[in-house]
Amino acid sequence: MHKTILSSDQTLQKIKRIAFEIYEKNFEEESVVLAGIKGEGYEMARLLEVFLKEISQLKVHLMQIDLNKDHPHTSPVQFDLDKQLLSRKVIIVVDDVLNTGRTLAYSLSPFLGVSLKRLQVAVMVNRAHHSFPIFADYVGYALSTTLNEHIQVKLTGDEIGVYLS
Repeated sequence: MHKTILSSDQTLQKIKRIAFEIYEKNFEEESVVLAGIKGEGYEMARLLEVFLKEISQLKVHLMQIDLNKDHPHTSPVQFDLDKQLLSRKVIIVVDDVLNTGRTLAYSLSPFLGVSLKRLQVAVMVNRAHHSFPIFADYVGYALSTTLNEHIQVKLTGDEIGVYLS
């Protein structure tokens, strides 16, 4: 059984608001890179790209970060974009839920070897059970939960929304 936290309209409105915030903080930039973590993080990055193109002149580059979310230390983090294209760019790493910060911490590691202009983080839901010093620059919804509760963000299909189970 799951409880709806954000409806489809509310979820899309939160993502659109994040797009406005990204534009406000980066309006002097020519381009930004939205680096979505495979799964719903990438889907959120894709939606942010659509909204940013509607409201701004920013050139938006979309990339996917692929890592093993359950055991991120066991295999390398992979991109679908050449690292050379990231040099001196603003990178915004996008994920659906920030819980302990482990997934985001591992997903940031490959960027440490690149000379970036700025590295930012955007998440749909911040649960604030941080075990790693990872904080989001852009948050759609902050939610206090117990460790036993599960948050699911769905950004594709019929049931777009945020759910608690």
